[in-house]
Amino acid sequence: MLTSGSSISLTASMKREQKDFEHFNKCPVCTSPSLASFKKSTFDFLRLSQDEIKITDSDYGKIWDLSRCQDCSHIFANPSPSPEFISTLYSEVEDPLYEEEARGRSKSFIKILNRLERIQPSRGTLFDVGAATGILLNLARQRGWEVDGIETSSWAVKLAEQKYNIQLRQGSFEEIELKKNLYAAVTMIDFIEHTPRPFQALIKAHEMLSSDGILVLVTPDVASLAAKIAGQRWWHFRAGHLAFFNKRSLHALLQRSSFQVIKERKYAWTFSAYYLMSRKRWLRFLLKNPLLASFWKKIQLKLALGDSFEIYARKEEKP
Repeated sequence: MLTSGSSISLTASMKREQKDFEHFNKCPVCTSPSLASFKKSTFDFLRLSQDEIKITDSDYGKIWDLSRCQDCSHIFANPSPSPEFISTLYSEVEDPLYEEEARGRSKSFIKILNRLERIQPSRGTLFDVGAATGILLNLARQRGWEVDGIETSSWAVKLAEQKYNIQLRQGSFEEIELKKNLYAAVTMIDFIEHTPRPFQALIKAHEMLSSDGILVLVTPDVASLAAKIAGQRWWHFRAGHLAFFNKRSLHALLQRSSFQVIKERKYAWTFSAYYLMSRKRWLRFLLKNPLLASFWKKIQLKLALGDSFEIYARKEEKP
């Protein structure tokens, strides 16, 4: 999911605070009222800017005021921007560096499709939530899937049509009307950490899926070893992320949404050496020479940090 927004003045933000920010007194995953403060915000979210929340942002360590559920252990922004406010902010993103990494992202997405097709060999229609520039959907279409998807960024929607001839829906997944019991698969790759209402998002996916439909989730694992070692500088601590799951809270969410987990593993990314070096300011001098920069872009590296879940879950009928 691509994220963005124009800079917000302090005065405008103060006016928006009541209607555009939600305060939770119950857990968004399990509805428990047993909440505790987990961490304090490390940035002024009332002055949220475009660069702070785009997908290739490398200014790690930015978090909202976070609460933790004492029952299911879910961690989430509290207060949190509403889905409507998020959609407005995110709609203006332009993130060329995301598409520059299409080769590496494709390698990761192909592995997801390989595993999905072993579970759902007959294929069907695949819906991608937070489809970005359409890389995953383009690969799926080449493999015989009918494809559909939604993205908030108007820039990404236009690029998906220009580069891949894919017509994405533009807007908020929470708000769009979609047919029920239609889709063989719904993919949410790095999506649910961006929404303050993960249960509602999964209920919508459940309604969209056919009786044997499969949900594919990728989302960060806040309890991973990498997260513990990196601490406050963990690369998933960024302004665009509103929710953080561990195995317990994620399984609680899936069970409550009537999904049965059938396969679970750790997700691995593939990026160019150029992209990874651009994440670190002290390495960027190696990218200034055009010939060297071109060389680093050709080197693809697998990043298997073990700090994101990759889950395949089958729709179950609600009791």
